[in-house]
Amino acid sequence: MGMVEVVGLVLHPRRDCGSAIRAITGWAEERGVTVLGLPAEVSRINHCTAVAVEAEEMVQRAGLLVSLGGDGTMLRTMRLVEGRKTPVLGVNVGRLGFLAEVDLPALGEALSAIDEHRYTVESRTAVRTVLPDGREVSAFNDIALVRVPGHGLAAVGIRVEGRGFVNYAADAVIVSTPTGSTAYSFSAGGPIVSPNVEALIVSAAAAHSSFNRSLVLDTSEQLALEVLPSSGRLAIEVDGIIEGHAEPGARLEIRPAPGAAQVIRFGRTSFYERARRKLRVEGSAQAGALDATDVVVVDSFERERYEVLLGGEVAGFLRYRRDAGRLELLHTEIDQAFSGRGLASRLAAAALADARSRATPVTASCPFVMGYLERHPENES
Repeated sequence: MGMVEVVGLVLHPRRDCGSAIRAITGWAEERGVTVLGLPAEVSRINHCTAVAVEAEEMVQRAGLLVSLGGDGTMLRTMRLVEGRKTPVLGVNVGRLGFLAEVDLPALGEALSAIDEHRYTVESRTAVRTVLPDGREVSAFNDIALVRVPGHGLAAVGIRVEGRGFVNYAADAVIVSTPTGSTAYSFSAGGPIVSPNVEALIVSAAAAHSSFNRSLVLDTSEQLALEVLPSSGRLAIEVDGIIEGHAEPGARLEIRPAPGAAQVIRFGRTSFYERARRKLRVEGSAQAGALDATDVVVVDSFERERYEVLLGGEVAGFLRYRRDAGRLELLHTEIDQAFSGRGLASRLAAAALADARSRATPVTASCPFVMGYLERHPENES
């Protein structure tokens, strides 16, 4: 047995994680590793051999947590282990994210590397506050005061080190970690901040005041948000989830928690590569610099389509319909930026191979797939 004895799983609430779970449990059985999962999540996976336990027990026992999904699932996993040294491995099941480190085909290799301690960790800062009802909450992306429709603007005073600095009038005021700098804060015009920086970013979305610049504060500096008398009723969003409301006169003390979670990295891609691809940074190397061999096809079942990922980015899709135990392939579409790379053929081949592995009959009404089958009759199921 290697260094990992117990692995905990956290699953995307809708995406099909069955193949990823089978890869993990197969790897674990070969090494005598115990796999744990949350009852409501593993119960929806057919023939899942993971042991169902409550979140508290899983966090206490697991030496590694694996997040299967996207950035939202990663954020939820990080909140589960907040304050612990338990590393978190993010596995992309769907679209490219900032936090996940590997795609499904590399999962087995990644688990073995972790078991042999061939990885590094990237510490992530959390941000905490106490809600008006007395509950303490924490976020790894951001805490935001957001206007409630029909209740007026968010008028919020920013106090740093006990003194007022600026009053924002805006649709929202966002306090972001470096992790969240590429989320809500970025859409509000905030800066992209390396996750290796320990800081908080304060930004205003759609500011109606003359001062609309973001602030970057050191984690040692005291920060408070005051809901001004002129403000409307505000929703308090924690990592995008409304956790409460703040009325005029409310005050939220914001406290950073550096090193609150540990994200596994193998050094294959940098934060800046992921940011360039995800945010489609103008003038970047983008598609032209991507390695055409770095192609993954995933079944995005909630969208009823297979997606082809090139360098982790969705480059095209093949829509399908499942009916009465039969798979109908309907329409293939490749983003123009990725055309001419044979991705449509990779999509068709992967979809047909998946159908064969499930012994599912296939009907092709997509013109491209029909042409592909004419050229490659050996792929017919």
